[in-house]
This record gives sequence, structure tokens and C-alpha cells, in this order.
Amino acid sequence: MTDRQRLHQLLLDLSLQRGEFTLASGRTSSYYLDCRRTTLHPEGAWLVAAVILDCIAANALRAEAIGGLTLGADPIAAAVAAVSHHQGRPLPAFIVRKASKDHGTRRRIEGATVAGKTVIVVDDVVTTAESTLEAIGAVREAGGVVSAAICLVDREEGGTERLADLPFYPIFRRRDLLGE
Repeated sequence: MTDRQRLHQLLLDLSLQRGEFTLASGRTSSYYLDCRRTTLHPEGAWLVAAVILDCIAANALRAEAIGGLTLGADPIAAAVAAVSHHQGRPLPAFIVRKASKDHGTRRRIEGATVAGKTVIVVDDVVTTAESTLEAIGAVREAGGVVSAAICLVDREEGGTERLADLPFYPIFRRRDLLGE
């Protein structure tokens, strides 16, 4: 079984829930993907990082850092940073806060510096891409250049179209997980 196949199985086993759910977008859905149950799992974290690093290499993406909006991107970025070091091609991580701190350094972006750097923005699930776009905007405002966006699962509900101005790589799409 490949890393991608095993990650697919973990997402089905740990993250996919059936029922009636209200999403962050306000839409209702008959399923919910709690990807943190996979990205915070020991094997899941490793697999997410390995598959994302494979995606970066396969598409020859340039990046000097990787991160996204807290909370969905946090475990993904941290896992990628750790596994990238283990693989000998270190890629530092950053976290975009939902708002700047009102104390201390008052930074909105923590971790790796993005100013003047080429970065990849990651997210766990893309529905309308609002969180991904917020992270992209924060990186650009801080002087960074976004080379691509990668998500673990694209729900195929308009997010891809909203991210059309840059390369977007969903590891899985709704149809991959639900068979639709």
C-alpha cells in the first residue's frame, strides 16, 4: 500500500463522519471531515507530510516555508517541517493567526519569516476556500510570495474556482472519499 493509499484509508477511518452538519461556510452537509483526527494522529501526521512533500517534489514547487491559517493548517505545517528535515530538505513552518496579537510582537504570522520568501499555503479542508484565501492574503500583506496552495481534501464546493489565480493541489477530492 502506498503512503497516499494508507492516508486515504486513515481519512475514511478517522476523519469522515456521517450525519447532519453545519459547516463554517454556513452550508449544511450530510458528512463532515474532521481532518485533525488524522493530521494529529501519529501515523496520519507522518503520512500527510510525506504525501505533501511528494506533491511538492512531483510538481517542482518552489517554497522556502509552508503554513496556513490556524487551526486546520497547524498540524499539517508542523508535520511537513519535521518530515522535511528528516528527508534532508528542510522546509520551515509558519502559522497565520486569525488576527494579530494585541501584545508582545503583535505578529499575525508566527514561526518562519515569510517576508521576501516564496511559500506554500496549506489547509486541511477547502470548501469555499475562505480560510486558504485569508492565509494567502496575510502572507502577501507580510511581503511573502505564495507559489501554490495545497489542501488535504477539496470538498468541491467552489473553493477550486476561488483559488484559480495560483496553482492549487488537493491531495484528495470529495469524490475520492465518498465515491461520488
